[in-house]
Amino acid sequence: MKNGPIYVLLADDDEDDRLFFKDVFDELKINTVVNMVNDGEELMKYLSRNDHTLPHMLFLDLNMPFKTGLECLTEIKKMDHLKEMAIAIYSTSASEKEIEETFVNGANIYIKKPSDFGTLKKILADVITINWQYQTSGLNRDNFLLSI
Repeated sequence: MKNGPIYVLLADDDEDDRLFFKDVFDELKINTVVNMVNDGEELMKYLSRNDHTLPHMLFLDLNMPFKTGLECLTEIKKMDHLKEMAIAIYSTSASEKEIEETFVNGANIYIKKPSDFGTLKKILADVITINWQYQTSGLNRDNFLLSI
């Protein structure tokens, strides 16, 4: 990852949110490869394949059909080859219950989806440039919810 691209994967069932997300990465001056899946089942199939590079960062919507983001998070954290992957919960909801559940189940950060392009661009630039290898050791509930 030092000299190559940062591989990013978005799991989100909302087509507009996926396009908005992709547009931001197209504008950022960060070397990324962005892939997308439409639901939780498609995400887990994608992560189990070995014909592509696994993402360095997964942005995971919670409210998806077939398999929820929380179900996917729980499965991912139980898999040896995936459990160290950085996972950002990326949701329209910011309920205390969901924030707590995702924190306890191993997500790295919780992002409430912003409605404007500029805010999303700032958030994604900040999140994607964090060195998660070192950041997770100091993870606590107070810095889990990203507020901009």
